[in-house]
Amino acid sequence: MERERIGIYGGTFSPPHLGHVRAAESFATAISLDRLLIIPDFLPPHKKIDGGASECDRLRMCELAFSHIQKAEISTLEIDRGGKSYTALTLTELSRDGRELYFLVGTDMFLTLDTWYAPETIFKLAVICYVRRESDAYNDALIMRKSDEYRKRYGARVIAIESDAIEVSSSEIRELIKTPHLAKKYLSQSVYDYITEKELYK
Repeated sequence: MERERIGIYGGTFSPPHLGHVRAAESFATAISLDRLLIIPDFLPPHKKIDGGASECDRLRMCELAFSHIQKAEISTLEIDRGGKSYTALTLTELSRDGRELYFLVGTDMFLTLDTWYAPETIFKLAVICYVRRESDAYNDALIMRKSDEYRKRYGARVIAIESDAIEVSSSEIRELIKTPHLAKKYLSQSVYDYITEKELYK
């Protein structure tokens, strides 16, 4: 019996921008996912949430940003659990017989996965998928070395997701919001309208 393919894409999503959307679209297509769980975190272990958007705001913006992607679902799992949003705990909750978990990260996060909480659990429970944001030769070599290290040390399964990356970060967009016409090109119209209506990131 074929296992259900569950994609997991987590993050602060404050706000979810077109770079996030492009990555999710490429992920869902490349892996032929049966379900794609978009999981806004409650407290990210690796960075501070800035900008004043509440959990409800971030959930709503994710609904608006990702709603057009077939099989995508917005999950409240980490927000409901509270505390620091450790990926190892999330994968443990989602893991069960008959499922194959695929976890999507950007290259910056991919290169530091071995420093995360319980990395052996992450590599055991999920196939690690990374989407390229940079194209320089230095990062290509670094990523290949890290992939080999993860395979040898943890028995990791690693897949590179090809995507036309949109190079922007949520922190950059929070700054650009102060100059609306610059921010607008990196956000879906519905997310931009929501931010404007709720006066977020001012």
